[in-house]
Amino acid sequence: MSRVEFDRHQTKGTLLDDDWGRIFAKNKFLIGISIDGPEELHDAYRLDKGGQPTFARVMRGLEMLKKHGVPFNALTVLNRKNSYLAHEVYRFLEQIGRNYLQFIPIVEQVAEGPDPNRLVLLKPYALRKTIVSDWSVEPLQFGRFLRQVFDVWVAQDVGRVFVQVFDVALESWYGVEQSLCVFKPDCGQALVVEHNGDVYSCDHFVYPENRLGNIMNRALGSLVDSTQQRKFGAAKSSTLPSDCRQCDVRFACNGECPKHRFTTTETGEYRLNYLCAGYKHFFRHIDPYMRFMANELNHNRAPARVLEWERSRRGAIGSAAVSQQAVAGY
Repeated sequence: MSRVEFDRHQTKGTLLDDDWGRIFAKNKFLIGISIDGPEELHDAYRLDKGGQPTFARVMRGLEMLKKHGVPFNALTVLNRKNSYLAHEVYRFLEQIGRNYLQFIPIVEQVAEGPDPNRLVLLKPYALRKTIVSDWSVEPLQFGRFLRQVFDVWVAQDVGRVFVQVFDVALESWYGVEQSLCVFKPDCGQALVVEHNGDVYSCDHFVYPENRLGNIMNRALGSLVDSTQQRKFGAAKSSTLPSDCRQCDVRFACNGECPKHRFTTTETGEYRLNYLCAGYKHFFRHIDPYMRFMANELNHNRAPARVLEWERSRRGAIGSAAVSQQAVAGY
């Protein structure tokens, strides 16, 4: 059965039981499960409101989905801890039987002190002095994590394991518009409807200034196509710093999510993406592989042929290393 025949829903999985499993199966749900790696990594930050670990409950929820034949994706948040253990995280996700993976960077700004409401997390483009939280993924390490997973994937898992950021990267190299909003030139198509009917520009921008209206008194289509929302979406490209406009991997990144664009360039321009160094590291590394796969698509061949290409390439590198060692020994 095609995956597009399923409704998509996301959950932490801690409350799933047989009843939920039967409902999901009957109604053809595709479930996104939040799981950040093996137990010690998942429980580093995935605690419940009482401060208790959640890994065991998530795993029970996964078993319920498997029991009822409910398809699921793994949604893995990359943080300060698990980003240093790429192989362990990737292999764990493979072991739990999930071949559709999403890696989501966590980046949060923290104020030096609480505001009048005792809040410390700040919204994007906050004018107060901020620091990045100690649980946020580090920029370059984020790119290293993606590179390390990619190197395993491209050697043995292409066509069997599907990693969202790799799929979207191939779209960029192939020359079609990216399917994931954070990499599109403009954004504005990922709106949020709250429980009371309020509509906001994006799930990362649920703030008073981003409220578009309420579906109880305005048609959703008119809110999506409103001047305010079009301006919000277009700002992604119109506010790019000059360094981004001249970057060799802009076509793949497009400045990424505006939520993360709160640092400055070397020349002092604002709105450089916090994750910039990581994306440059990753996209430049995968360039030859993406070029190969895009060329395969252009010739109506399977991109998975990159597996053979990579094996032959590694064999050639190994042979060259042996030859150099022989010369050095002589």
